[in-house]
Amino acid sequence: MKKWILALMLAALVAIPENTMAQRFLMDLVDTTNQMGKGMLSIYERYNRVRISGYIQPQFQLITKKGAETYAGPNFSTFSNNRFMLRRGRLRVDYAHLNDHGEPTSYFVFQFDGTERGVAIRDFWGRFYENKYKLFALTTGMFARPFGHEVNLSSANRETPERGRMSQILMRTERDIGAMLTVTTRTITSSALSHLKLDLGVFNGQGMTGTMDYDSHKDLIGRISLKPTPLSWLSNAVVSAAVSGYRGGIISQSDVTYGARKSGDTFLMQRDSSTHNYGKIRPRNYAGADIQLKFPNLKSATELRAEYIRGKQTATALTSETPGTYPVTNNLKDPLYTRSFDGAYFYFLQNLWDEDHQLVAKYDWYDPNTKVSGKNISQDKGFTKGDIRYNTLGLGYVHHANESLKFVFYYEFVRNEETSLPDFTSDVPDNVFTCRVQYNF
Repeated sequence: MKKWILALMLAALVAIPENTMAQRFLMDLVDTTNQMGKGMLSIYERYNRVRISGYIQPQFQLITKKGAETYAGPNFSTFSNNRFMLRRGRLRVDYAHLNDHGEPTSYFVFQFDGTERGVAIRDFWGRFYENKYKLFALTTGMFARPFGHEVNLSSANRETPERGRMSQILMRTERDIGAMLTVTTRTITSSALSHLKLDLGVFNGQGMTGTMDYDSHKDLIGRISLKPTPLSWLSNAVVSAAVSGYRGGIISQSDVTYGARKSGDTFLMQRDSSTHNYGKIRPRNYAGADIQLKFPNLKSATELRAEYIRGKQTATALTSETPGTYPVTNNLKDPLYTRSFDGAYFYFLQNLWDEDHQLVAKYDWYDPNTKVSGKNISQDKGFTKGDIRYNTLGLGYVHHANESLKFVFYYEFVRNEETSLPDFTSDVPDNVFTCRVQYNF
């Protein structure tokens, strides 16, 4: 027992360089073919295979209107347009078990998030490795969905304060409960397949926004990715890319469903009250592709990222956000709404005189209903604020003071399309400025 306590204290107190300890993506493997994996293994071996890490993100925000709704954190209260808050306070414990050859056999993680709003679980998963071929790993528990680039980019390492509107709506809290098979080589080979990675998982579907799985339908998520690969013919640029697929749904517990259907030369959100709707799976099917291209030089780098997602999303009348619990009003099951959507993210990242100073520009859009736009979005046609497209331009500056301290200054210009809905005939004032300090260990 004394030995374990000493190991935990050492892991928490010893300063470890950021490029060795920080996990850039939520589900990084212990991969001895890269520097991060080697560093992680050396830490586990040195400190009895236990590592404790964490970070906190105090911040100040200012928005253009009191009580505005925002995806730059929780909505503002009715009489407030500025606030101090603790956006995240994470504590994470990792444990790796190694065999007699120093190879990982199992890996366990739990992470908590504590703020002034309460404490919640963020990760609680285990993974075991096969070491004969060094190709397979199986992860079970509560962990990040293997879909897209932005969803899996850790909040501690992301250049913008928050993930985009689309990521938060489709996959709120990023995590879900399920099981995932990972196929990728953990040895250095000359084969072209050594640059590829496959993640294939089965999940409950509603994520961490609900307390339990409200139907028996499971969601299947897959992602095939190209690991960071140098391109000697392109100024030693480093490219990574992936394609992702999501096939899921929600079982209707009502006879009534809604969907956009063409009537004449326009679309209407039409009601379908067929008895066959009860027990029918309403789709949540997405397809996405992303690419990242980084151009390094002597003391800095330029990075470009692009990601596009489209598909069908089933949610409720007023929002396209995946419901955490089945929607109910006055003890009656609400009808489900199915919409065709698309959206994208584009990043431009430029280090200045060194890697400690970085300019950030990001543009994204999310269109929850691609069948209708502009003034055609009206109440008499059955549409709501859940059908409005948003475009966001973010500009920021990030400064890494040292390996444990980061400053972020970021301003978002948020634009909604002008519709015929009473509160959205023009752009709603919801631009937001965020000033954040991040401490990590």
